Amino acid sequence: MLQQVNGHSSGPNAHGGELREDLQEFLGQDAPLHLLDDLTKVNPVTLETVLRCLQARYMADTFYTNAGCTLVALNPFKPVPQLYLPELMKEYHAAPQPQKLKPHIFTVGEQTYRNVKSLIEPVNQSIVVSGESGAGKTWTSRSLMKFYAVVAASPTSWESHKIAERIEQRILNSNPVMEAFGNACTLRNNNSSRFGKFIQLQLNRAQQMTGAAVQTYLLEKTRVACQASSERNFHIFYQICKGASVEERLQWHLPEGATFSWLPNPERTLEEDCFEVTREAMLHLGIDTPTQNNIFKVLAGLLHLGNVRFADSSDEAQPCQLMDDAKCSVRTLASLLCLPEDPLLETLQIRTIRAGRQQQVFRKPCSQAECDTRRDCLAKLVYARLFDWLVSVINSSICAEPNSWTTFIGLLDVYGFESFPDNSLEQLCINYANEKLQQHFVAHYLRAQQEEYTVEGLEWSFVNYQDNQTCLDLIEGSPISICSLINEECRLNRPSSAAQLQTRIESALAGSPCLGHNKLSREPSFIVVHYAGPVRYYTAGLVEKNKDPIPPELTRLLQQSQDPLLKVLFPTEEKSQEEPSSQSRTPVLTVVSKFKASLEQLLQVLHGTTPHYIRCIKPNSQGQAQTFLLEEVLSQLEACGLVETIHISAAGFPIRVSHQNFVERYGLLRRLHPHTSPGPYSPFPDEGHSGWSPHAKEAMLQPLLQDILHTLPALTQAATPGDPAEAMPASVHCGKTKVFMTDSTLEVLERGRAQVLEQCARCIQGGWRRYRHRKQERQRQAAVLIQAAIRSWLTRRHIQRLHTAATVIKRAWQKWRIRMAFLASKELDDVEEKHLFQAPCSLSSFPLPQAQTRLLGAIIRLWPLGLVLANAAMGVRGFQRKLVVWACLQLPTSSPSSYTIQTIQEQAGVASIRALPQGSIKFHCRKSPLRYADICPEPSSYSVTGFNQILLERHRLGHV
Repeated sequence: MLQQVNGHSSGPNAHGGELREDLQEFLGQDAPLHLLDDLTKVNPVTLETVLRCLQARYMADTFYTNAGCTLVALNPFKPVPQLYLPELMKEYHAAPQPQKLKPHIFTVGEQTYRNVKSLIEPVNQSIVVSGESGAGKTWTSRSLMKFYAVVAASPTSWESHKIAERIEQRILNSNPVMEAFGNACTLRNNNSSRFGKFIQLQLNRAQQMTGAAVQTYLLEKTRVACQASSERNFHIFYQICKGASVEERLQWHLPEGATFSWLPNPERTLEEDCFEVTREAMLHLGIDTPTQNNIFKVLAGLLHLGNVRFADSSDEAQPCQLMDDAKCSVRTLASLLCLPEDPLLETLQIRTIRAGRQQQVFRKPCSQAECDTRRDCLAKLVYARLFDWLVSVINSSICAEPNSWTTFIGLLDVYGFESFPDNSLEQLCINYANEKLQQHFVAHYLRAQQEEYTVEGLEWSFVNYQDNQTCLDLIEGSPISICSLINEECRLNRPSSAAQLQTRIESALAGSPCLGHNKLSREPSFIVVHYAGPVRYYTAGLVEKNKDPIPPELTRLLQQSQDPLLKVLFPTEEKSQEEPSSQSRTPVLTVVSKFKASLEQLLQVLHGTTPHYIRCIKPNSQGQAQTFLLEEVLSQLEACGLVETIHISAAGFPIRVSHQNFVERYGLLRRLHPHTSPGPYSPFPDEGHSGWSPHAKEAMLQPLLQDILHTLPALTQAATPGDPAEAMPASVHCGKTKVFMTDSTLEVLERGRAQVLEQCARCIQGGWRRYRHRKQERQRQAAVLIQAAIRSWLTRRHIQRLHTAATVIKRAWQKWRIRMAFLASKELDDVEEKHLFQAPCSLSSFPLPQAQTRLLGAIIRLWPLGLVLANAAMGVRGFQRKLVVWACLQLPTSSPSSYTIQTIQEQAGVASIRALPQGSIKFHCRKSPLRYADICPEPSSYSVTGFNQILLERHRLGHV
């Protein structure tokens, strides 16, 4: 046997020289051992070669390794935060093939998540996390819950996002609460689960997490009142003692430096002693602060209950008296639990007995041992009820409505296999549960798969494996087993003897190979050879623990409490099960019977799911990092049957699909076969032919199966074009009712299916795009015609409006021009200028050039324009201006020098150019009827302000 301490091996090989040669050949391979991420690639597959691979990977800080259908998880015993980042979770979730990535628990989580939404067989999934105590099962389950909380939440709307976020937070917050109240520090693990739990993560049709449900098994409530050496009580007691504030200490009567007998090793500080994390998690679960304070007050009362000690009474007729230092503890206990002090003390000291047909009541003082037992029973009863109430609160907070979820993923985290120096009923139940889970693995994978190969007609040579059915028959078999003998001792109304129970077990079960004997032991005990190793169980106190008697007076006492929490835990209408009537006395369920029933219920749930296995391995029992003890790891590998699992996984076919489901999913691969017509076929032979026999259906499916399987060589060659050796047909076998194949074959089929779907999608896309293009072209042509018609109509309407507007403007302009001409002629006709008629002017008397004569004629015809030009600031200059003035005023041209035109600005009055100086002047000052005639358009000194004020200037211009 190999031996190793801290990575250095010593000792000869105990398996012969042939195995040593194989091992040397294996160790001399070119590839480093730590790069073998799948143990099925190890050649040869032996315990030593598997052990060497795990050791090399552990020393290289690689803690996860595939072993066929199982994932091996080595406990690193140190924080490795980079292995559990949310980014890494999303990477495994988004990967097309997560199995191609490095082995991880996220690979198992993603595989279960994809199987839930699988189109072939969407069935419920379960993950069984197994291993010894301290192997890392609790951490693995916690990390898987975080993974599902990240990947199983993709809501679209903001409101649904908030709801999903709240559900995920509550599910994750259930872990700290349950670990605080259900985990404790043991010899092998600082955070050992002292109960089993099955977490059901509920998913809706869109594969989104809508809720969860927690089912617990066998809480180790005896730890409240009894702790082994170097172990601790539940974490919550240390949390309230270390994390309470000054006010809370006064309220809960927990002074600094106080010692409690039920709080051993308080000086040890663990990572789990974080009170604020527990309080915040309880707050998120809906447990408000007053209820939390009430819970912690009851727990503080249980700590004070542990300090209640009795002195042995010399007189059996007198009850045992309290120790001197216990009186204060009773007073504090009664105050914290809101119980009357005297009835509380009397219940612990005096036992009530009902005897006779009339059920007469007798009161008998208890001995010191009985008083201690009743005290411990009171603590266990309160704590067990409190734990169950917390589980119900958690379920009510995180559980979804039955119609809101369709499938689930189950996480099973149970206590690991335990073997302590002193083992009792708790260890027997724990190891019994591990035996059942090991049998589930054996029955589901090692045995069932090989038997299925034979039934389906595959050529298969059986792989030997360790079957633990013999051990299970010893523990739970019928008609005689260890459990049945213990229950029979409980039913017999007589004092139980430890030696007598040992004798009965050894004599009744002497023929079982799994029952051992230890003749050197002084105390009565028996040995059970489990799959993980032999364990010795002491029979002393075994029957009493199995009875788990609860005195009815204790229940009645707690029903009298005025504490709000205890009123909920112990309602007054509850009837004690320990008080059966005389007419119908039914046997009370024992601890073993209740645990066996709950375990059977759990296995029924597991059998209805597709299981996945994670084997947690503890590299060493000291909890040290980078320390790999070969002997300890080797015993764990032998116990869980890992080598046999690797053999079957390497040679077997983990993927099995029924013929009909296979044809339904991969029937479209017939399109890739050149000799097969991709004509239509019906994957449902029973449609319309309900009377067909199964043989007829199988006969119709066989040609389709053969057509699909004929495409595998081409698919495999297309997958590996560079290596013709790997282009051989994939390993696949067609059984009588199922198709068996390996993971590589499934990948090839899925790749070919994706290729055909891509071709079909491209064909559909091409047809759709062609149809859409034609439709768009027709729509474009129609739009052009409509646009042309609308534009022509708009143009015609615009031109018509322009014609109408032009006609209106033209008519208005003509009317205005006629009116202006009429007004101007009327204004000029009203002026009396008689001297002009007496001396008519003649153009011929004043000789002018021909050009000027033409200009003068034009000016005379257009006299208004001549008036404006004569008074303009910029216009005709010099001689032409003088002609304009003469022509406009129609002056005689005989002697032009005799007339002087001037403006008078400095003199008062107005001078007009229409009157001659020597004649009479008639000044026309009537307002002009022309519109805007009296308004100056521009503030210029030379501007014309009206026809009646032309040439009126304020400055002298001189002679023209």
